[in-house]
Amino acid sequence: MSRDAAASLAGGWHGLFSEGRTGSTFMLCLGVALYAFNDFVVITTMPTAVVELGAPALISLSFSIFLVAAIVGGSVGGLMKQRFGARSALLLTAGLIACGSLMTSVAVSMEMVLAGRIFTGFGEGVVAAICYALIPEFYPPSLVAKVFGAEAVVWALAAFLGPLLGGILTEVISWRVAFLVNVPLIIIFAVFVIQKVKPESGAERVTERVPLGRLMMVTASILAVSFAGTTTETWIIIPLLAFAFLGLFATFSADRSKDVRLFPKGAFVLGAPLGAIFWVALLMPIGQATVSVYIALMMQHVFGYDPSEAGFVAAILALSWSGTAIVVATVVREHLALTMVRLGPLVMALGLVATSFGIWTGLAGWVFLGQVFVGGGFGLNWAFLSHHVMTVAAPGERDLASGLLPTVQSAGYALGAALAGLTAAVYGLGDSVAAVDLKGAAVWIFGIGSVMGLAAFAISFSISALPAADGRSGSTQV
Repeated sequence: MSRDAAASLAGGWHGLFSEGRTGSTFMLCLGVALYAFNDFVVITTMPTAVVELGAPALISLSFSIFLVAAIVGGSVGGLMKQRFGARSALLLTAGLIACGSLMTSVAVSMEMVLAGRIFTGFGEGVVAAICYALIPEFYPPSLVAKVFGAEAVVWALAAFLGPLLGGILTEVISWRVAFLVNVPLIIIFAVFVIQKVKPESGAERVTERVPLGRLMMVTASILAVSFAGTTTETWIIIPLLAFAFLGLFATFSADRSKDVRLFPKGAFVLGAPLGAIFWVALLMPIGQATVSVYIALMMQHVFGYDPSEAGFVAAILALSWSGTAIVVATVVREHLALTMVRLGPLVMALGLVATSFGIWTGLAGWVFLGQVFVGGGFGLNWAFLSHHVMTVAAPGERDLASGLLPTVQSAGYALGAALAGLTAAVYGLGDSVAAVDLKGAAVWIFGIGSVMGLAAFAISFSISALPAADGRSGSTQV
């Protein structure tokens, strides 16, 4: 067999299940499943939970505080992999996810729900970061797009089963039971980790201290935006937003001159290899989060849908993302990669406009179409964004750059959820949804998301080229 033929064969779908990679593929997909099922179950059940606990104004905080914890977990995930090894770090954080799910399911107040979300978010942030860091070690570059295609299948299953299980359990038993649906996945994931990741996997002698000061500043800044979204008092909102902006700016500025960095070299610096790509990876989730947080609430209170029906509307986004990603991984060639990266945020922005129009006019078909476009935008470009980050990172920073990608994604979701909550609060959404013009609020909330998509589209033109897969082989264990 010629070298080119071998490279082509290695890049096929069956490459994920050959040369001892089957267990690794299932393990990484289960790592995604932990996040995905939690995501769709929460979208379906949280509207019911916040109403029962008397705190609908905290619905955006319940999402953003989870994502802030995921950001912290993702930021230290690479260091945990180096210090303790991938196996020990994954097993420890899988336990934290289980503890968080149990805490949320027995919560007697929103404060307890938020505490459980913190545990779950931190654990899933670490798991996501380490799983991303393992991809280039498990697979050759020619299989990276296929890995994300396989993970898209997991998102599709979660998009269908998550709202179904969450909605049925919420209606028939309780929303509390719905938060336990990912516990069996945690157990199976832990079994695969024990089987496929060696005890010493990834462990190195690490003497550097975690940059806690900068990490806490990022956390405090995003939390400031989150809390700003829970009040309508201008004298509170303005100082919180100012603190958030100045805190993030100071952190990025200080990080560039440090030996131990939170961010790889060139992250968010336009003109640097990783600069524009990280901006796109941040702005697109900000836009998506505006619809992810409020679409189920809007469908229940504007269109009169029950929780399971509203959940399936929310699932359209993920189904579209998954289906598009699978098609793209199968048929799109490398010379079109840059086009896909640029097209993704534009399609997402158009989808948010369509969703806003559908809610404003009461035409559910436009909402469905909008969700297809929002998800399709991510499906078009996310695998290429990920491959770019993993390939162009500076030597010695691959774990940091790969692990930062899901962290940036979580940061985008957190900021988007917070901005959506802030917009809703300013519009009058507080402890009750009955007296609020939800149609008018939707125009502003989803309008902000579409602006973020257009900004990502413009910035994507700063990306001059994307790296090509080269067909090199990768190891099956680390």
